[in-house]
This record gives sequence, C-alpha cells and structure tokens, in this order.
Amino acid sequence: MTDKPFLHDLNRRRFLQGVAAVGSIGAASALGLRTAVAQEPEKPAEIIVRAWGGSWVEALKAGVSDPFTKATGIAVRHDLTEDNEIQPKVWAAVAQKRVPPIHINWDTTTNATKSALRGVTEDLSDLPNLKGVTELAKPVGLDGYPIVDTYGYVYVLAYRPAAFPDGPPTSWKAMLDPKFKGRIALYNDGIGFHFPAQVAGGGKLEDIPANMQPAWDFIAKVKEQQPLLGEDPDFTTWFQNGEIDLACTISTNAREAKKNGIDVAWVVPEEGAKFDTDGLWIPRGLPENELYWAKKYIDMAIGKDSQQVWLDGLGLPGVVPGLTPPADLAGDPSYPTTPEDFQNLIRISSKVQVENEADWFGKFKAIMQG
Repeated sequence: MTDKPFLHDLNRRRFLQGVAAVGSIGAASALGLRTAVAQEPEKPAEIIVRAWGGSWVEALKAGVSDPFTKATGIAVRHDLTEDNEIQPKVWAAVAQKRVPPIHINWDTTTNATKSALRGVTEDLSDLPNLKGVTELAKPVGLDGYPIVDTYGYVYVLAYRPAAFPDGPPTSWKAMLDPKFKGRIALYNDGIGFHFPAQVAGGGKLEDIPANMQPAWDFIAKVKEQQPLLGEDPDFTTWFQNGEIDLACTISTNAREAKKNGIDVAWVVPEEGAKFDTDGLWIPRGLPENELYWAKKYIDMAIGKDSQQVWLDGLGLPGVVPGLTPPADLAGDPSYPTTPEDFQNLIRISSKVQVENEADWFGKFKAIMQG
C-alpha cells in the first residue's frame, strides 16, 4: 500500500471448504436483505472494487467478492489502481457531478478519512451487520460511518532468520548494520516507518508532529544503507528471491512469503511498531441501484463468514467478535486481540495523520532521493 497495506494465495478448494463449513446460504439471507427479491433495485452487470494486488486481492476475492457474486449474480471487477492514484480521480468525478470510476474503495483509513472530510463518501450507517462489529470498525474522529474499518494490521520488522544466527533483531537499529547495505526494504513513501524511526532516532512519540527531526535523522542513516523501496507485492517477491534480509512491512506480506516456503520471520521491536486500519467506502454520485448493491457488498464484508475467510487469507485481526485466528498467528504480536497486545504498538490519531501524512511522505521521498 503505499500505502500499504503480504497475503496467502487462497485457492478455490479452500474457499469452497469455507463456504461448506458455514452452510448453504441463499442470496437474501447472506446479504441480510430486508425486502423480497422482486422489490430489490435493478442489478448492475458488475461492481468495481479498487483493491491492492497480489495475495491481497486474492484474499478479498475468496472471502468477499466470490461469495457476493454467488449470492447476487453480480460480477465483481477489481481495479488495482493504487489508492493514492485513484483518490484524485474519485474526488474530481464527485466535484464535477460525474459517475465515479469505482463503486467501492478498499483504502487505508487515513486516505479514506481525507475523502470523508472532503465530503465525497456515502453514509454507511444503515448497514445491518454494523450491529455485530467491534469498536475497531468505527472511524475515529468522524461522525457516523462515512467509511467502515474492516481490520487492523501491524508494520512489523520482517527478517530472514539465516541473517540473524544469534537470534531475532530486537531494534529497528538493526537496519543500520553495514552488512545489510542494499538488503533492506521500506515502502516507497515510508509509511509504517516514520513513527518507530522517531523513537529509534531518540525522539518521543508525543512530539509527533511538532518535532520529528529524530525520525528524519534516523531515516537519513537508513538511506545510506541503500534500501529497496516498493509496494506490498514487492516485499513478498524480494523475500522469495533472497534479495532482502530486513523490511518494514505489513505482517501479511512476510507471512505470504513464509507460506510459499521462504524462511521469514517478524518481530515487534523494542521501539514499537505502527498499528493501523484499512476500510471500505463508497464515493458519492453512483446511480441509486448501484449504490444499493455496493452497500450490500460492504455489508457482506463485515459479516462473520466473509471476515473469517478474507482475514484468514490476510492474517489480520478483523472487526467481528469470535473470529478464529489462523493457527500460525495465535499469540503472535502482529495479530493483536487483547488490550495487552496493543501495549507495544504505536497508534497515532487519524486526524494527525490526515493533516501531516502528505508532508511526511514528501520528506521521506526527499531524503531517499537526496
């Protein structure tokens, strides 16, 4: 992602097993529809969902998109345009009162909050399944549900165990070891790394955003290590190809590489690791019937059955109580489920991130290009 937001490749057999486990669900019951089929608005041939590529979209397809199509007959097309690239296109369409280019945006909460504050998002507070979600689904600092958060995730320090024969790295400062020059990786805008870099550079989290010089100083040192810069699918590929030993990335990407047989592990270092959320939202300007079915898609996405399959693929904690953690992530610090799990995770308010993220991204890129 840049924004992100690593996922495992759910095959069709596994998906069908998941569907069988929850039983046969008819279209009306699966979507919580409150009216008879004859009273439903006309169905579009397809809905377009912006998504991240690689194992991310495969998990969404298995957990939400395929079941939605099975239940409604409406095809789902996944638009893999990056979230930062689609944002101005959506904003322009709404401003010009044109039909937006997508029906649903799968987005970082920070980016989605920018859109909500701009007034380009539809109200989702009438979704039936909201009554069964945790407080993690509620966007902080916004009225109602202009977006619905769907899961949380941690930007871990992923590493290749063979590169650490004496034990796992305990600090982000491990990236400064000369032996890792050219063999570390970060997101191309530094997302997930700014906050732990602030602590690793000797600064304090409470000084964000007023004084982040410690973060920029630390990032400048990391720049001398000639890091690889990329997006979510890149991290999995780099680990699989043996090109990197260390990375700041969402745990999903490292887990995907591990599931593909690569020896990869991850930790939450002593300085902490950023915790964040992603969500789904609908841009204003859709025809009424398409808005109706887009809402049904998001409602399905926050239902327990879809969350279990989708987030088992992502390896991330969802927003529905009672989800079963993947066996390989039980007790893992990157899969927080209790208050104790969050003690070493860094959570900065969405408002602060919205107001400053563009500047942080610009500063990071300037350092890396300098």
